[in-house]
Amino acid sequence: MSIDLPGHSAPSAGFEVPLEMLSACHHRIEQQCATLRRLVPHLAAHGADFEARAAATGVMRYFDTAAQHHHGDEEENLFPALIEAMAGSDAVCLRALTDGLTADHRTLDALWKHVRVALVQVVGGSGAALPSSDVEALVGLYEQHIEREERELLPMAARLLSDDALERIGRAMRQRRGVGPAA
Repeated sequence: MSIDLPGHSAPSAGFEVPLEMLSACHHRIEQQCATLRRLVPHLAAHGADFEARAAATGVMRYFDTAAQHHHGDEEENLFPALIEAMAGSDAVCLRALTDGLTADHRTLDALWKHVRVALVQVVGGSGAALPSSDVEALVGLYEQHIEREERELLPMAARLLSDDALERIGRAMRQRRGVGPAA
């Protein structure tokens, strides 16, 4: 089943499979990061033309909504569910992993806000520069962060979380986006 969400282009997974949905979101983040990288030389060559403004608008819409929801899905639902699943076990490694990923989210949010300032100017047609160093800082951290989540976090969640826990996470993800229950 495919659900159309604002800021998402045809998700390959739905709320009933939240780990797959999180992974699909990683792919969409990578696509937005690639757009940001392409936008840097485009702006240098063509200024804030129609294509640049459209790309900047799309990237802003995605990172202002879907990426924020994604961070919330992890911090408010997935991480606590994993820690609860580890109750009675040695959760030190898991806590270090989730604390590190949460810290990444804060850094990513700060980097995004910095890049967003330049994109707002592009969208308004008054800016024609997007500093490559700012884009690379954001994109580089996202690449590392996604790789760690795909390699460590999501496989661990698939092993540790019960079907009931995954269903609760999926419902919370749906609610965060203001999407009603599946028909």
